[in-house]
Amino acid sequence: MNKKIAVYPGTFDPLTLGHFDLVLRSASLFDKLIVVVAAVSAKASGLFDLQTRMAMIRESVEEAGIANVGVDRLDCLLVDYCRRHGVGVVVRGLRVYSDFEYEFQMALTNRKLAPEVETLFMMPNENYSYVTASTIREIARYGGDTSAFVPAPVQKRLEAHMRGHAEHHARAGGGVGNTGAFDR
Repeated sequence: MNKKIAVYPGTFDPLTLGHFDLVLRSASLFDKLIVVVAAVSAKASGLFDLQTRMAMIRESVEEAGIANVGVDRLDCLLVDYCRRHGVGVVVRGLRVYSDFEYEFQMALTNRKLAPEVETLFMMPNENYSYVTASTIREIARYGGDTSAFVPAPVQKRLEAHMRGHAEHHARAGGGVGNTGAFDR
């Protein structure tokens, strides 16, 4: 396994500035960073399909001028992906303390399955530590301004998506599903 190549896995629905902060900082630590986007998401409240999520990441990386970042789909166990592509490090973000338990469990499971693959935990810039993709989706569904939370290419896609998908808009009384803090 090559410790100079890392993967940063996630659903990225959508990519937030917190995610992007970790992309930028990870890219400076490794010769190559591959952002791997989960092909299947258990999140019922998702907005974007896999190809769109991957395109938003590519567009954001290109706009930032980062040459050593690639984007790929993840449709297998992460450790299997790492083995197939010679990746030695998995980058995971920790925003708040409550993230730690889940991430710790996953890191130990991955270590058991593939002891040659290391996990590196990184915290995003404190300005983005509270930002979640779920919150962004909810703000967008209520017609709020998400531009302070996502890269510009993602903002453009969010606006276009919400204009074209009325079924994703929240209605008075929390009609999308009463799933978050903004619909109560």
